[in-house]
Formats: sequence, structure tokens, C-alpha cells
Amino acid sequence: MPMLEVQDLNVRYGRLEAVRGVSFSVERGQIVALVGSNGAGKSSTLKALIGLTPVAAGRIVFDGRDIAGQGSAARVAGGLSLSPEGRRLFGRMTVRDNLLAGAHAVRSRAAVRGRLDEIYALFPRVHERRAQLAGSLSGGEQQMVAIGRAMMAQPRLLMLDEPSLGIAPKIVAEIAGAIERINRDNGIAIVLVEQNARLALRLAHQAYAFEHGEVVRSGSGAELLADPFVQKAYLGV
Repeated sequence: MPMLEVQDLNVRYGRLEAVRGVSFSVERGQIVALVGSNGAGKSSTLKALIGLTPVAAGRIVFDGRDIAGQGSAARVAGGLSLSPEGRRLFGRMTVRDNLLAGAHAVRSRAAVRGRLDEIYALFPRVHERRAQLAGSLSGGEQQMVAIGRAMMAQPRLLMLDEPSLGIAPKIVAEIAGAIERINRDNGIAIVLVEQNARLALRLAHQAYAFEHGEVVRSGSGAELLADPFVQKAYLGV
């Protein structure tokens, strides 16, 4: 049984149908990439998965349970976590306090300290700047903090929305390496929404291409990298 199974998901904003009949699954330990152009429905899908956007129709089955009717807090407590597009940090709080905000549902102080240590080891820059205000960091450093904050909830499935957006190429490479280590060393499944399709497909075990709110291609990351439609639409080939 997949860790996550999305079945015929529909998401609407008023009369606008942002996601139509989307189905995909995430196996334990997988990195799954959702690629596509702006407005294709990728971020709306993540918001529906975490409970920030109501589901108009369809099912979201996580660990065998349909969670479409649950609130966001219950989904986070159950093992889902989202690092949102645009990072959304508390700029006037320290880096450390931003990280701790992600652990509000974790009861064990020892678990919180252990996860902090893991994040500091994963992102040494975050450790160096832990006492600084988050708003004083560079975009790349803020993205590291945002990923770390999402990890503080101790997720079994981590969702990352546009982690490379507006970040220098050198830092993008660091973040890509961190995503691989989170998946490999922690066994955390990852759903990656990313406009940098080449990067996403290189990281992904499985991938889905979105167009106009629908899935139009699916396969392994390598298969989509070699797909002529994907190459023309997203890779500039």
C-alpha cells in the first residue's frame, strides 16, 4: 500500500477549477516530483494535501486513512509537513525560534533537541545564524530555515513547494543535496513541487507532469527527462 494515495482530486477557487481529477501516489522512501508551468495546479495540490485549501472532490489517503476531512493540525500531527512557496518565515524572530515554531506539536523535549541538531548538521549555515533574525538572512539561507522548520514537525512525508525559487545556483545545489540526504538518511518521503523541472526530475524516483490542473505525463524521473513532450514543454530542448 502506498504511503500517500491521491485519487481524483479536484480543487476550486470559486468558479475556477485549479485541479481536475488528479491522481498519484507516493511510496515509502520515495521522492516524487510534480512539474509544470505556473498555474498548472501543483501548489494547489500541495495546499489541498496539507489542508490549507478545501477539497472539492476526491480522496487523500495517508497510511490507509482518508484524511480529506481533517484539519491542517491533525495532518501535521499525523506525519505530513509542508515547506511553503515563498518560505513564509517570521522575519522578526530568530532562526532558532522559527525552527522551534515548527515543533509546536512535538511533545518530547529530547526529540525537539535531537531534530534541531539534525537540522544544524544538515545546514551548517543555519547553525551559524541561529541567533540572527530570520529576516536578515539571504534568500537561500531563509529557504534552508524553511525546510528545517518543516522537518521539526518530524514528518514521515515532507512536501517542498518551489525550494529553488529565486536562489543563486550554488545554493540551489546545496539545497538539492540536502533534499537527497533528508530522503536517504532519514527515510522521509518527499513530494517536490519545482519549476526547475530538470533539477526535480534528476532528484525524483517518480514524477508527474501537470498541465491546466491535470496530470498529462507520469513515470520515473529518468523517463520524464527523456520524454519528448516534457523536453519540449519544460526543458527547453
